Amino acid sequence: MSAVCVLLVALLCCTAASASDLKVSVKSPAGDRVADVQVSIFHAENNAGAGVQTTAGDGTATFPNLPDGKYRAIVLAPGFAEQSLNVAIPETQTLTVELNLTTTPQTVVVSATATPTPTEDTGTSVSQLNHDQLTLLNPVSSGDALQFIPGAIVESTGRRGNLATLFVRGGESNYNKVIIDGVPVNTPGGLFDFGVVPMNNVERLEVERGAESTVYGSDAMTSVVQMWTATGSTHTPLVQFGADGGNFSTAHGYAAVAGARSIIDYNLFADEFNTQGQGVNDAYSNSLQGGNVGLRISDRVVFRLRARHYNSWTGVQSNWWFNGNPEIPPDPNQYAHQNNFLASGDLTVSGPGAWQHEFSGFEYNHVVLNVNPVDDLDRPFDSAFNSLAKYNCAGFAYQGTYAPRSWALTTLGYTFEDENGYINNSSSFGTSTTHGLRFNNYLFAQEAVTWKRLSVLGGLGLVDNSSFDTKVIPRISASVLVLRGNTLFSGTRLHAGYSEGIKEPSFEQTFGITGTFPTLPNPGLQPEQNRAIEVGAQQGLFSNRLSLSAVYYHNQFRDQIEYEYNSETGTSQYVNLNKSMAQGAEVVLSGLIANHLSLTGAYTYTSTQIQQAPPCDPAAGCDPRIYGVGAPLLRRPKQAGVMLLTYTRQRWGGTLGVTAMGRRPDSDFLFGYIPPIYYATGFARVDLGGWYAINHHISAYGNVGNVLNNHYNEVLGYPALHVNVRAGLRFSFGGE
Repeated sequence: MSAVCVLLVALLCCTAASASDLKVSVKSPAGDRVADVQVSIFHAENNAGAGVQTTAGDGTATFPNLPDGKYRAIVLAPGFAEQSLNVAIPETQTLTVELNLTTTPQTVVVSATATPTPTEDTGTSVSQLNHDQLTLLNPVSSGDALQFIPGAIVESTGRRGNLATLFVRGGESNYNKVIIDGVPVNTPGGLFDFGVVPMNNVERLEVERGAESTVYGSDAMTSVVQMWTATGSTHTPLVQFGADGGNFSTAHGYAAVAGARSIIDYNLFADEFNTQGQGVNDAYSNSLQGGNVGLRISDRVVFRLRARHYNSWTGVQSNWWFNGNPEIPPDPNQYAHQNNFLASGDLTVSGPGAWQHEFSGFEYNHVVLNVNPVDDLDRPFDSAFNSLAKYNCAGFAYQGTYAPRSWALTTLGYTFEDENGYINNSSSFGTSTTHGLRFNNYLFAQEAVTWKRLSVLGGLGLVDNSSFDTKVIPRISASVLVLRGNTLFSGTRLHAGYSEGIKEPSFEQTFGITGTFPTLPNPGLQPEQNRAIEVGAQQGLFSNRLSLSAVYYHNQFRDQIEYEYNSETGTSQYVNLNKSMAQGAEVVLSGLIANHLSLTGAYTYTSTQIQQAPPCDPAAGCDPRIYGVGAPLLRRPKQAGVMLLTYTRQRWGGTLGVTAMGRRPDSDFLFGYIPPIYYATGFARVDLGGWYAINHHISAYGNVGNVLNNHYNEVLGYPALHVNVRAGLRFSFGGE
């Protein structure tokens, strides 16, 4: 017996001696710790996966009990370049990785595959705004930031706080899947207002252009928009606060405390913005509170809780100023109020082996009230009304990733959503009410393979919605490096892909409307669908400091939902009837044009056409130039462009942004009250921003929007904000 015990002790000692822990520490180019970085370890001899971890708030990940041998560590940090390093155990037990910025194709993104992947390996088009760019732009809302994303057309019905919608690749404004801190925030049917989403403490914004319902389910018809809250990372708590103000009686204040100590990281913040706006009934107020807290339960288990609440009040002038002509007075008393709360809890479990699992729960509560308290007799069709909508979406999700080899990655996912909504509208003409409850189940499997010069991505999604039949949604894309190039032309890559998207009906469309003018429910209503193709090329320039890309895209929209009135029965109902097409091209130049100076420049061409629609009889008040077959889709400019220059140093930085939009089809929707208008004029706008560190604790900053004071409409009838100036001071204490 004693001999057996001695043998067991010897074996245990040998095992302990032949295995060591590897601690990986990830830092940004400025030396800051970086959280949420995926670190994968592979055996050097056969590329077999040995483990996957995600860095916590202190920027570290630990791989326990790695057997002695040679390994390769692959570090994928969203917003930075992929890093690959050789590791020998037990010689190396602590590994420090300093991240590098790079051109857009080589930047790691999340939205394209739901897991960190270099853009060039996805075969899709993804753009982002990083922390430095967002700090310099200092956007009031997400709509202000999105306008600098290539191919993103943002149009607002007014100024601060008014409804801001997004059009991508000719799609409708409700064809974008929007996710904030892992929480889907679209109202049922895809609608989302970007005009009231505060950007305080948003670390990064990504937009994938293209259909992506395979992974993200409903509403990802033409884009996926994601935003992430910053994570605390300093051992000593970092306290930041500041304030700025400007013309139009604008005042803005904010405060945050963040850090990472031992097993916990945290970031708690608050923000308040107020302005009286430009003219009658143009005030806007928004208050934000939020937090991001992480807990490292063990080397393999991390829990993160994130929450945001914002509460806004907006004066609504409505449409009155048409391409420079004030045809009618603005609405002096209409207003809109929103109350939004979102929260997510994520449990990440690494292992066994090359597996990583993420279990998530989330909730989104959205309340919007629109009120016009009195009849406005000097404005046509402008009578008193009260509209209240309440939506709640709660659910849970699982996502598993498996990396058996360094060149292969399998992703599996499941999401359940419970959607509940209530809408009540009342006016002098009567009342209407809608209530709905439905369940969504999304299931997907995806495989990514990168072998030498070739990258292939394929996936299959299954969407089961209690309002419509089960849908199977495929996706495939490929990217190949055809020429490695030289210093001047630093690599040529071709890519192509096919994907599909769906958009669930709104509650009014599925469940009908009861009240004075009822609409019949349609339980057989199907989701709107998109079949999308994309073909493009990427050319690296000057040792890949710059990248030039060109993409052709084609979207075929079908089963689009239309309101239909049956004159024989006197009833109305929403039905799948319309069909339309959008195609075009995007050209993007991005990268570093000098040390510390980055550029993103893009040109987008879009052609759209209605291919199938109900008969349009002008005698019945239907204008074929707006609704008829062959007409272009409203508010999609044929030509649009954007340029963003960003210069950042340790003590100062500056930015120059230019957005341009060509003439686009639109309507005054006043039905002959004024001479009909069928377009909004083109415009160009210039924005400036900058900051300067006075000392270690105090920074001064300022932003000037619409520098040239251009007077224009984004949406016909709604004047844009004139030149606007904000300046202030930011104070920082603690940190590192």
